[in-house]
Amino acid sequence: MIDIHCHVLPEIDDGAKSLDESMALIRQSINQGITRIVATPHIHVGIYDNTQQTIVDAYHRVQQEIKAQNLPIELRVAAEVRVCPEIIMLAKQKQLPFVGDFEEKKVLLLELPSSHLPAGVEKLIDWLINANILPMIAHPERNRELQRYPDRIKPFQQRGCLFQLTAASLIGDLGELPKALSEQWISQQLYTIIGSDCHSLKRRPPKLHQAHSIAEVLTDHTYANQLVIDNPYLISKRLFS
Repeated sequence: MIDIHCHVLPEIDDGAKSLDESMALIRQSINQGITRIVATPHIHVGIYDNTQQTIVDAYHRVQQEIKAQNLPIELRVAAEVRVCPEIIMLAKQKQLPFVGDFEEKKVLLLELPSSHLPAGVEKLIDWLINANILPMIAHPERNRELQRYPDRIKPFQQRGCLFQLTAASLIGDLGELPKALSEQWISQQLYTIIGSDCHSLKRRPPKLHQAHSIAEVLTDHTYANQLVIDNPYLISKRLFS
């Protein structure tokens, strides 16, 4: 399995707080059957002001330790970018870390606020697509406006956006509303991938295997494998690390 949404890099966002915690999360990922991780620390202007350089520096720390411990995992890096006006500037400056490629477009893991759909977000999506950047909407099932009005996902679908489901939402670890909405959308085969979005061993450990099992029951073996193997492999296969 391949996990292309996780927060295993140490000390740069609300994920792993130390190199030791990074390695513990990676070892647990290996135990889940994960063979490739794309680390996606937050870029959230004013809160987590990460840059490509801070992300790569943290990546090298972890990669060095993976090699020292001879762990059977491939680590790559990107980011989870919060919707903000600065995205356009970052794109023009070629400072957006992408999770990979899909249909000849760069894939940006794009995070909505948890509370609502921001005004103008559809125009931002249009600008990104016109710039050959395809948004992958991170965990839409956790957005409270979409929980109340699921049909408001349709403009994102119509624009061809990809969608990432958080494993913990489907399992039920994040409450009934994300679970119910993720079950609805996975049954409609809305999602492109499942990502662990793991942050820590206590708060949100990697549970991709459990989510895959549930997806298989709700849909079928083929689609469940697409979510954790085929699609994440296709997207991340040319990602520079």
